[in-house]
Order: sequence, then C-alpha cells, then structure tokens
Amino acid sequence: MAIGPVQLVVLGFNHPNFHGEIIEELERLRETDAIRVIDALAVHKDAEGEMEVAHLSNLTLDEAVEMGTKIGALIGLGIEGEEGIEKGAEAGAEAAADGFEVFDDEEAWDVLEDIPNDSAAALVLLEHHWAVPLRDAVARAGGFRLADGFISPIDLVSIGLLEAEEAKEMQEMEKAAAAK
Repeated sequence: MAIGPVQLVVLGFNHPNFHGEIIEELERLRETDAIRVIDALAVHKDAEGEMEVAHLSNLTLDEAVEMGTKIGALIGLGIEGEEGIEKGAEAGAEAAADGFEVFDDEEAWDVLEDIPNDSAAALVLLEHHWAVPLRDAVARAGGFRLADGFISPIDLVSIGLLEAEEAKEMQEMEKAAAAK
C-alpha cells in the first residue's frame, strides 16, 4: 500500500480551552479520506518546562502506549515517559545501523524546544491521501520534492488569492489566540 505525503502540523496554544472540538475535527478529517490522521498528541509545558503528554484520540492511555506513538518516535518523545524516549532512540539507532539515513543535526527540528514554557501544543501527523496520484506522477516524470510549507494569509493577499479583509481577520484571530 502506497502511503501519501506525511506532514507534521504543530499548533500552539497559550491557554488551551479544549472541549473536544479538535478530536471531533480529526475524526471528520478521517471520514473524508482525503487526509488520514496518523497520530495526534497534546503537549503541555509548564512554567518550568516540564512536559505532560496526552494522546489525542479515542484510544485509552494503555492502548496508546501499546500501539506506540508515531509522533513520539518521530520527535523523540515517549508517551510513557523516559522509557518511551529510550525506545525511540533505540529505533532510530537501529534504522541508522540498517543503512537508513536519518536526520542529521542540520535537518533536525526540535519541535519540543519550539513549544514555549507555560503553553500547550497539538501535534498532528497527517497523511495526504489526495496527493498520492500527484506525487506518483511527479516521480514518474523524474521529479522530486525540494521544499514545502504553509503560506501566510498576508502573502496570499499579495498574490490576489485572498482579500485583505479576510487575511486581516485571520491574522487578528491568530494574534488574539497567541495573546491569551
């Protein structure tokens, strides 16, 4: 089975007010089959930088620990604490020993370091099913991914894809959320 392009989306929350809406939206995305949610975690970092991790799914904690967390393995965070971090490090070392090229220090993205103290983040690992045929067509033509990223709403205004008023509303909503 071919897997589509996979993206890690990290969303920050200064003072999270979760009411199940994010899990509901993740479930809705699963139902569309355009995007598959591979894994989702909520990470809370207290004022001293200590972290608490919760699996964002309908799995119990025991099921999540048993299945493992794909995000945890990707970023070196174990849902079951230090033991999980060690397991992730061992898996990475085994992959490198098998000749699989893993991230070097220049390519590494310390997601956990980017989460400010006294805040929270939702980490969502998405597979883009819709992109499989496009990716395969590009590969057959000899192409490959050079880079990717989300484009700011303000930048979309400058190229005529979004009205200034809409971009301003989006920016204000993000600023308000960040200021809370």
